[in-house]
Amino acid sequence: MALDAKRTPDERFEGLPGYAFSPNYVDDLAGYEGLRVHYLDEGPSDAEKVFLCLHGQPTWSYLYRKMIPVFVVSGARVICPDWLGFGRSDKPIDDSVYTFHFHRNLMIAFIKQLDLKNITLVCQDWGGILGLTIPMEMPDRFARLLVMNTAIPVGQSPGQGFESWRAFNRSQPDMDIAGLMKRGTTVLSDAEAAAYAAPFPDVTYKAGVRRFPELVMTDPGMEGIETSKRAAAWWSNEWTGQSFMAVGAQDPVLGPPLMKQLRETIAGCPPPMMVEDGGHFVQEWGEPVARAALQAWGDLS
Repeated sequence: MALDAKRTPDERFEGLPGYAFSPNYVDDLAGYEGLRVHYLDEGPSDAEKVFLCLHGQPTWSYLYRKMIPVFVVSGARVICPDWLGFGRSDKPIDDSVYTFHFHRNLMIAFIKQLDLKNITLVCQDWGGILGLTIPMEMPDRFARLLVMNTAIPVGQSPGQGFESWRAFNRSQPDMDIAGLMKRGTTVLSDAEAAAYAAPFPDVTYKAGVRRFPELVMTDPGMEGIETSKRAAAWWSNEWTGQSFMAVGAQDPVLGPPLMKQLRETIAGCPPPMMVEDGGHFVQEWGEPVARAALQAWGDLS
């Protein structure tokens, strides 16, 4: 796939607070040859359980730095990829490259190439919008779900909070990502907020940031709606794995009301852990969330 793409210089990722993980790359995914995808791979490579942590927009694997160590202590392997356009993965320059199925098919190819099994899907934001449509395609690979503020869009707007966010994002083609993260996640230090901006030296790296809010399926006929409808039915009728839901209560876009709807979609999903101070990026309160999920599943003694 010959696409013009940017690659963020490695030095941008040096010395980030709380992030001492080593990078791993794959550049020969089926259908994406030549595009380099970054992922973290922590814990034993032969672990019985695999945690697959999927981020959203405008974040990257840095988002999971507080949860990864908890999962590793339980004896699991943790895989945390960056979507193309984000983090240390390559960033196609052309905004039109970014589509629902471009990214969904990427993750399916990634899971197959690494041959991940007995997966606990950990997802939030676009990590869920995309990730929640994947287990139905390979149900034998997925065992559990840890879901945070996200949705399965099928053609309706999540509400005025989302419409305001999409309008703001549209007005900011060179989004101040550090500023955005600091406003929405008040527990972040300036250095942590800057770490979220590290992948994006200038506006030419930000096509994915611009595009993802435009791709949320808020109107009938948008790409991904039929896939998402199938996924919603699958979670309701065929999912038999264990689930855990954590909700950042202060999220103005994908907060408790929408998460209540999502919980009703997921068969057997227990009442959520409410993170009362948590915002949209609830992984910033991730250590207690990860511990609570593992304790609910009996993975921590």
